[in-house]
Amino acid sequence: MLKQLYLSTRFFYAITLLIVLFCVAFFVPFLFDITVYASIAFGALILLDGLWLFSQKIMIQGKRITQPLFSLSDDNKVVISLRNLSNRHWFLEIVDELPEQFQIRNFKITSALKPYGNEVLHYHLRPLSRGEYHFGNLNIFTMSYLGLIRRRIIIPVQKMVPVYPSIIQMKKFELYTISKIAKIHGIKKMRRIGLSYEFEQIKNYVRGDDVRQINWKASGRHQNLMINQFEDERSQPIYTLIDKSRIMLMPFNGLSLMDYAINAGLVISNVALQKRDKAGLITFSDKIGAAIKADNKHGQLQGILNSLYNQKERDFEANYELLYYGVKNLVKTRSLLFLYTNFESMYGLQRVLPVLRSINKQHLLIVVFFENSELEKISQAPVKDLKGIYTNILAAQAINEKKIIAQELNNMGIQTILTKPEDLTLNSVNKYLEIKARGLI
Repeated sequence: MLKQLYLSTRFFYAITLLIVLFCVAFFVPFLFDITVYASIAFGALILLDGLWLFSQKIMIQGKRITQPLFSLSDDNKVVISLRNLSNRHWFLEIVDELPEQFQIRNFKITSALKPYGNEVLHYHLRPLSRGEYHFGNLNIFTMSYLGLIRRRIIIPVQKMVPVYPSIIQMKKFELYTISKIAKIHGIKKMRRIGLSYEFEQIKNYVRGDDVRQINWKASGRHQNLMINQFEDERSQPIYTLIDKSRIMLMPFNGLSLMDYAINAGLVISNVALQKRDKAGLITFSDKIGAAIKADNKHGQLQGILNSLYNQKERDFEANYELLYYGVKNLVKTRSLLFLYTNFESMYGLQRVLPVLRSINKQHLLIVVFFENSELEKISQAPVKDLKGIYTNILAAQAINEKKIIAQELNNMGIQTILTKPEDLTLNSVNKYLEIKARGLI
């Protein structure tokens, strides 16, 4: 029973008050008797509270309900379900033993259970790293109306929940890229410019449509201009290339650049498969990591998801020559390649530019790298002294160098996306839709 007994905050407040009264009674004698009687009454209340808590078995059932897996960097809902099997009213403090990755030491939920009542509570967790997250027991501290002492109930609900790349984002963008409902802010609805081979339907002519596709017979029947619409070409290979080198270790809002790239790569792969294209994956640093050939077979997305889940950053420089040979051996047909990496200087770009140009000759390469949001804040900070002036100038130069890198890649015929980490997925999806609409692959 003693292992279940805990003292409440209210108990310590009362003890502190009694101690203060005894100290004051040393100077004001008539308070001594009052304080003694108050102490006796306090002891009686503690005894009464203890009898209430421990006189019978507390019958409370509880369970923790989580999703089978958590999504990286998203708010994942956790539900606690409680049921009172007794005829007493309980005040509760619930302490869930959260995985150590969250480093949350002050987690507590307060609630109450009516006689034979049920209570459903929930909270959200936002994991910032992939891997296995182990939940411990559910600790329930019951109190009476007095609330001087507490009784601890341990419900053994240990569970391991894996944290995968963001499946929530993947499902969200899968929904938003459906042309009929694509109304999310930022998603662009692209008009098809090129031609494909599969006829889809005849529709009303809209300004901007290719006049060469006007169906004159249908226009005569409807007395309105009608145009032939064709489906996008299908089964085109789409590869996600992810740099795992030390330059991708840089954190933004708790996530590394590689984790942002992994989330975006999963979304692109899913959108490509929904568009009936083929999705593939290559990760690299000083050596090739995952290498999944582009396909649209059943289970392809699950294979990419499992592979991304196991990727780890490496403290080495990226070997782009090795990437070139990896692409050459794995990717046999012209494909769309999304390369997620980062460049901090023109020197870093110049070292790998010959390799990027060689890859771009055989495939459609899109280089995706990151703006430094922290530098933007520094460059816009108010200047108070000479040091602040130098800091602003250096930050502005670093930001401008990123733009010069993007321009240099464009001059070499390599398409680029220079984006903030938080906008990476949205910009990647828009680029994919643009490429499909323009018929560049």
